Amino acid sequence: MHQGAGLSSTDKTSLFAATVVSTPVDKVVVLPDADAVGDKVRSIVLEAAQSAIAERGYFALAIPGGSILKMLMGDDILGDWTTKTTIAYVNHKCVDMGDGDLATHAKARKLFLDNWKGANTIIMEGTDNGDQEAASYEAKMKELSSEVLPRDESGLPVFDLALIGVGDDGHIGSLYPGRQEVLVGADGPWVLPVAMKNPPSITLSLPVMANSKQVVVAACGVSEKYPQGKSEGMRRAVAAEDESLETFPAVGLREVATWVMDQAAASKLGDAYIKN
Repeated sequence: MHQGAGLSSTDKTSLFAATVVSTPVDKVVVLPDADAVGDKVRSIVLEAAQSAIAERGYFALAIPGGSILKMLMGDDILGDWTTKTTIAYVNHKCVDMGDGDLATHAKARKLFLDNWKGANTIIMEGTDNGDQEAASYEAKMKELSSEVLPRDESGLPVFDLALIGVGDDGHIGSLYPGRQEVLVGADGPWVLPVAMKNPPSITLSLPVMANSKQVVVAACGVSEKYPQGKSEGMRRAVAAEDESLETFPAVGLREVATWVMDQAAASKLGDAYIKN
């Protein structure tokens, strides 16, 4: 797994070049089905939590919305570790935190957070003002001590674990193709407003996502409409040689993430990845 805090300034710059190299084969984990992916994600969270708490007494976790929320459901992940855990959202719509349709926080509470006793979740103010919400969220993160949310030598936060989902268009968090937010560097804000849709969203910057001690991208699930699930998206994110941050933002995590997916999502990666 990637040790984000150990990246040199040169290494960090290379992560955000216009073109990127393919993901190392040993960074791709292919499992039989969606249930196996969920089991793996929960085991990764539990192991990362236990390691961080043993090391410094706290665990810092960044979580996205979407299908990964459902992967965090389950009695096998419950334990005392949640009482020493701080959770930040990778991205979130600028809505009331109780909005069951649009608020990731409300969905997370219903699915698992209310069972994670004692967890400290950083939440938004609940307005539709993207600029103010991004500034407020960053300020709340910066108020945390370095024991709770470590920083690297440049001052960037280092989450113990960042879970990331990838959209069909390659977006990660609310970093979308063809937009300037995905190009914000390590010297920029930690949290960015994204006024692409109404209501707007906030998102962690790519350098903050990539600087986590462990970065895990998870993709799985099939449907009648998409019998191969996210296979095309995973091909472009992991192996395509003609993508860049501007065309498919997920490639910005190639050199730092472990990619956990089911066989359907991996079906277009090629034998080298699938046999791994």
